[in-house]
Amino acid sequence: MAEISKATLKRFPVYLKALRKLSQSGVSHIKSSELAEYVDIKATTIRHDFSLIGQLGKQGYGYDIEELIKVFSKQLGEDYDGDMILIGVGRLGKAILNYNNWNHVAGEIVCAFDLKPQVRNKEEKVNVPVYHIDQLAEKFPKGCEIAILCIPSGAQEIVNELHELGVKGIVNFTREHFVLPEGMIKSDVDVVSTIEELVFEVNSLNR
Repeated sequence: MAEISKATLKRFPVYLKALRKLSQSGVSHIKSSELAEYVDIKATTIRHDFSLIGQLGKQGYGYDIEELIKVFSKQLGEDYDGDMILIGVGRLGKAILNYNNWNHVAGEIVCAFDLKPQVRNKEEKVNVPVYHIDQLAEKFPKGCEIAILCIPSGAQEIVNELHELGVKGIVNFTREHFVLPEGMIKSDVDVVSTIEELVFEVNSLNR
């Protein structure tokens, strides 16, 4: 398989969401030109993105929607059924725990850790057990490899402990800089930077 750029990967969830809606509407196959109108992405871009995964379409027929859903679900890790944990159950952490489409993505958050577990467990809409951060090693789910960080400070210490426990991937919502131990990777989620990028693109349209 060819190397897939980050720009292309960002389009994959867009395709998958559209394909699921089309499938629910009873559509069984679609051409790139038709999908282009649906997702507002050029047909040439769609064909290029799809070609990076494999030979997915047929001349004159288009793409089988159910087959595409399977392919993109696998690409996006939705066949991954491992446990995940959340560190930090503030407003952002609670929003992630209770995201209404969470059961349509990869894996499952099985527990969370916070400095105030008694408070968090009493609050409404927290649907997993919340333990004190000092109990991380004790309550850590066996085999867990992915952790989501939503803490305001102390990230480096937590990351080091997660590494010792076997975590390999960090979804980072913090604004703190920390050094990843060898064998770990992270994905930074920076809302401010995303807004800045969007503002730049909007401004470029007005020039």
